Amino acid sequence: MEVSGALQFLRLNNLNSVWVEVLWDYEFTEVEPLDATIEEEISVGGVKAFTRLYSCLLPYASDQRDDSGQIVWEELGNSGGSSRSLVALLAYLVLKGRSNGASAHQRTTALQAASLYLLLLGVPGSIANQMFHQVLFDTCSDLPSHCWPQDSTKKRKKDAAKGSQAEGKRSKPPRKDHDEVDMEEEHEEDEEEVHLSAKDLVTIRDGVVLLVQSLLRLLKTFSLKDTRQSAINCTQIFTKMVYFEAVQGQLRFSAQQDVSRLESLPEMAFCGLRLLLSQYHGDQKESLRRIFHRLLYVILMMSKANRGRPALLVISQTVVAARGHALQFVCHLVEEMKETALPFVQILLQHICFQMLEKCEYRCHGSQAVGVLVALLPSEDYASFVKWLSGYSRHTKMVYRLFAVDVVMVLLQQPERAADLGAAAEVAVLLPHRYLVQSLLFSRRTDSSPTVRGHALSCLAQVLEMPSLNASRAVQDLFTTSGISTVLEGESIEGTIGAQQTQKTYRTLSFKTLEITNTGDPTGYEGKENLALLMRRVADCKTGVRKSALQAILALLKHGVIPMTTENLSVLSDRCRDPALSVKKKALQCLGELLTARPDSGVVQRAWLQGVIPALVDAESSVQEKALEALEETLLCQVKGYSPQRHLDAPQRLAWDLLGLLCYECPELSRYFSRAFSVWSKQNKFSKSFCSSLLSHTEAEHAGGAWLLLSQVARCTPNLPLTPVLQAWDHMLSTKEVAMTTCCHILSVVGDVADYFNEDTQSRIVDELMSWLRTMELSLEVMSAAMETLFQLGRSEDIKQTQAFLGLHCGGLVSMCETYLAGILLRQTGGHDLDQDLMVKHLHLLGVASLHSPAHVGKRTVLLVESILSSQRDAHTGPDEPPESSTQTRPNSLPTKVRAHAVITLGRLCLQHEDLTQQYLPVFARELQEGAELAFRNNLVVIMCDLCVRYTNMVDCYIPNISSCLRDDQQVIREQTLIMLTNLLQEEFVKWKGSLFFRFVTVLVDPVPAIASLCEFCLVHLLLKKNTAMFSQHFIECIFHFNEYRKHKAYNHFPETDRERTRFSLKGQRNREKRFRIYRFLLEHFTDAQRVSITNKINQTILGCFADDELPLDADGAEILAETFSILSLKELKLQAASAPAGGAAADEPEEEGQNMATLHAAQKKVISQFQKKAFMENTVPIIIALKNMLELRRSPVIRDLMAYLQVAMKDLKGEVKELFSGDQQLVAELEFNLQEKENLENQTSRMDSVQNTPVPAAAKRIAPPHEFSTPQPTKANHVLLSRVSMTESRQHLQTPRGQSGRRQTLNSLAHLQNTVLSKNSKDRAISTPLDVEFDCTFGEAVSAIMEESQTSPGSDRSFIQPKKAPAPRQWDVKSPLRPTKTKSRRSQP
Repeated sequence: MEVSGALQFLRLNNLNSVWVEVLWDYEFTEVEPLDATIEEEISVGGVKAFTRLYSCLLPYASDQRDDSGQIVWEELGNSGGSSRSLVALLAYLVLKGRSNGASAHQRTTALQAASLYLLLLGVPGSIANQMFHQVLFDTCSDLPSHCWPQDSTKKRKKDAAKGSQAEGKRSKPPRKDHDEVDMEEEHEEDEEEVHLSAKDLVTIRDGVVLLVQSLLRLLKTFSLKDTRQSAINCTQIFTKMVYFEAVQGQLRFSAQQDVSRLESLPEMAFCGLRLLLSQYHGDQKESLRRIFHRLLYVILMMSKANRGRPALLVISQTVVAARGHALQFVCHLVEEMKETALPFVQILLQHICFQMLEKCEYRCHGSQAVGVLVALLPSEDYASFVKWLSGYSRHTKMVYRLFAVDVVMVLLQQPERAADLGAAAEVAVLLPHRYLVQSLLFSRRTDSSPTVRGHALSCLAQVLEMPSLNASRAVQDLFTTSGISTVLEGESIEGTIGAQQTQKTYRTLSFKTLEITNTGDPTGYEGKENLALLMRRVADCKTGVRKSALQAILALLKHGVIPMTTENLSVLSDRCRDPALSVKKKALQCLGELLTARPDSGVVQRAWLQGVIPALVDAESSVQEKALEALEETLLCQVKGYSPQRHLDAPQRLAWDLLGLLCYECPELSRYFSRAFSVWSKQNKFSKSFCSSLLSHTEAEHAGGAWLLLSQVARCTPNLPLTPVLQAWDHMLSTKEVAMTTCCHILSVVGDVADYFNEDTQSRIVDELMSWLRTMELSLEVMSAAMETLFQLGRSEDIKQTQAFLGLHCGGLVSMCETYLAGILLRQTGGHDLDQDLMVKHLHLLGVASLHSPAHVGKRTVLLVESILSSQRDAHTGPDEPPESSTQTRPNSLPTKVRAHAVITLGRLCLQHEDLTQQYLPVFARELQEGAELAFRNNLVVIMCDLCVRYTNMVDCYIPNISSCLRDDQQVIREQTLIMLTNLLQEEFVKWKGSLFFRFVTVLVDPVPAIASLCEFCLVHLLLKKNTAMFSQHFIECIFHFNEYRKHKAYNHFPETDRERTRFSLKGQRNREKRFRIYRFLLEHFTDAQRVSITNKINQTILGCFADDELPLDADGAEILAETFSILSLKELKLQAASAPAGGAAADEPEEEGQNMATLHAAQKKVISQFQKKAFMENTVPIIIALKNMLELRRSPVIRDLMAYLQVAMKDLKGEVKELFSGDQQLVAELEFNLQEKENLENQTSRMDSVQNTPVPAAAKRIAPPHEFSTPQPTKANHVLLSRVSMTESRQHLQTPRGQSGRRQTLNSLAHLQNTVLSKNSKDRAISTPLDVEFDCTFGEAVSAIMEESQTSPGSDRSFIQPKKAPAPRQWDVKSPLRPTKTKSRRSQP
């Protein structure tokens, strides 16, 4: 009677029987309105009434004896109701609370009703009383997902740029890969969600808990073996519930738990999944397959509905926690079920890999999940997975290769496995970390994708930081030859492109292991090759790859894998001047880390200086700031007071070592220091205490570095104490032990603080300085520094007083040098027994002193210097040449060293005397061309360029003489001329007039790569920035100039001597490659606007002139015309916005920005394509048709070049040939025929390559039925047969333009057979493959089953299901213009 009393509030006896039958007829998918009185009474009863009824029925559901349930059904009948009416009423309440617009009360009532229904199903006799209905059971089970508000499973919003890459394609709808994850957000429901208070949420949660507990109790007693769909639905429901709420404490996964004691919904969900694995609910393997299928998306942090593609979830704490719990559950199942679960773990691992996305967060979590699951596998299965991973790492999709690198890094963090006794050799090879590092990770360094290349190199650096000694040794073996070493068989950019793409197929990088002895060269060939390849990655075209390569080289250097040589370290220092800002910063960071790791290494210190100090003058302010920060931290902050009794700490020793290198071994870098000190002075870094501390180091062993700093500080601050400076001056005069560089720095300091000395001190220093100079014991550098100090000591505000001081002292030095030279040159013995060094010092001092006192330079002085340069032929001078030397001079027999310094001195004399410059410039130009002495001619280049700064107009006419040295026989002169001319062009002392530009760009093909590279740097980074139109302005004339064509009325008419023309000639077929190397370089740095403009100019000024007979079509004209067509066919002339691959420009940018860039690129490409078509039709087509007609009439061989150009130009406009060339039907037919033949040949070549490069294992020939859990295997045709068919087809195609369609169909069928998936046996099938389907997709996705590595080649890790019949090839009906038109029927070309 208790049950019947509890049932009274439902008013079952008052239910309309018609209403009940209608609900049953609707299969509980729709509801009819319930009587308002009954509904109100049920609402009044509320939760308490349902709870009372539930409590009354619970003991009967727990007691599974047959007679216990009979009481419930009898009391149900006594209450005036029936099982059908009860089910109908409960279904009505469930469906009312299921909608999004349901109130909190309706949701609570629905949960109570669903719990009651599930409880009734557990009462013995429920089946006999027709309580079970599958639709209602599934609805009640899924009710929590409709009643519980969920924010944790919110999907990611669709990227705005998704799918926009195909917008720019012509006549092709956008296509997505079948396995691409759909990230679109589901449509929002029209109904507004009801606001729920905290109290409502608590009540709803209690109802959800009760419902889940009821379902768990039911699963213990109610079998789902005969209702497979319900089992699938329960699996989906439980996997949804893992996101419902956070879990406190540790989860328990045992199936024998008390349901009432489970505290959290995720814990209940995993308990339900464990119950579904019972044999009571069907085949355990089938259940395990379903559960792993659903857990796959939990691990991947995706949401997967019954239909459609999975959607990404926003990564939150709840989602990450659910992923962790899913992995723990899988580990628990493997531990409990052992061998039964292991095959499913392997398939789960494969599908995690194939469902992975490029997004970094998901890849990171996914790789960690793979690591957890792989740890469960025994050694043999682990080896099988590694072998499968090897094939996966060479998949056509970039994201898979990228994720394979992540997985390898996770596997390397696990302990290395040892092969079991009796294990196969193949398994033993796959277990060590060596295989992961060398065959999987290192092989990705040549991947076709820059993202994968960069990631692989970054991970290679991380391997050396791992605690695994074996992994580190594997990296070391790649660059050394001790013991077992990996030998590189071939290098190529790897990655096989898919069948629907038209790019080239590349071979996979292969390795083999060899025993190499330690005899012979310790640095083996293989290690050198690998290191050389890594060094080439530093110069990769992609910024991200260069950064990763720098990180890898840093790790190799830090861990001693490669030696600390100047060559290896120069890679890091050179990248500090990389064009990319991020690479420069990365290089500076790497140098800093290396210096911190190896502070005592001299080569590291030198590399750090060579990288950081030039960065002070970088064009990017952020790089300057980073370099300043590094210098301040490493050098400036380490200047502390010195005491002989106190030892220097490590940072201080490093600072003084660096300053010592800068002072003695790298003095050329010290000139960059002024930039840093000017910035530091504005920041008040040089206080009195700092200066005192710095001066205290002038008496230490590292005094040279201290004086280097003082020479820079003295210019920026008045806080320098004078007494230590005077003491150092006196010490320098009294001893000869002071180094030359230190003397220069002391002189510089004395000159900078000269204004702070009193008059007596200044006079004393001047006298001592003059006496020191007159001794002629100083080096040339110290002499120059002493003269600069003398000038600063005599400088005053009164100009006349300064001139008088300089005339007195510098004039005296000039007279002294003149007297010495006269005594040497005018004596009878001549210069045969002279002291070369002493004479050089007098010449140098004469030149330096004359700059400060030009008035004391007389004609006699000039003639004496001239006589040193004069040769016997100067006795016959022309009217424009200087007069003959004094009759007392002897024929020149002076050594080259003296003559080289003499010409520098004469140049200094000319700098202050314009008449001398005008007199000696012709001599300089003549000697520049005819001189034989290297040092002499090199100094002449320097002199003439210096004179160009002072007397620009006078030297301008001699620029051709200077530029002719760009093709000099001596490398030093070519390099010196290039640098000097670049400086003059930068400062605009020289203009791009005459042949200067063409001579300058010929240095791009200099036989010395260093000079060619320097020329590229000067043109692009120095000169092009100043005049962005420089290349485009001279490009057309380059074509005429390099081919020595002078028949055009507007181009190539500047004067040149025969010698200069021969020296710079690039004419002829043997120089064609050099010419095109220059053309390509210039075009690469064009803007798109300049490319359009230059194309139009070429059409008008070259093609148009030949078409209008303005230029004769002789032999020279034919060469120009043919070369013009070849230039127009260059890919560098195509517009970058139209030719760049979608997303290629954004490869190194964040994903969201990359998608936005892809959208912009697609829009630009579409607009530009239309613009190109219009421009081609208006500007090019009329000229091309006229030229073609003319060339055909004259039977010129240039017609071949014209047709080749048209094939390239029409490649992207194949469908518009008739429209563009509607005026010439014969040309249309020829073009279509040629384009078709070219396409057929490319297709055949790609098919042949793909067939020949695909290995076919013997095991793959077995045909197996399709239906066990293990995934289906592909059956592949014999590659030898396919290769023969392909080669035969290719030969026949070349012999007969039309070909044979039958043989091509055979080839298509065989190629199609390569990709067809055949089954293994009737039980071999993938996870969740329906039983009644022969071939279906693994996990219900549009992906075929993943291969078993034991029977699969490395390249065939995945196959796509093809239709039973290959699609018919596209039919062509193009008539060859070379065949008679009488034939009416022609065979179509495939």
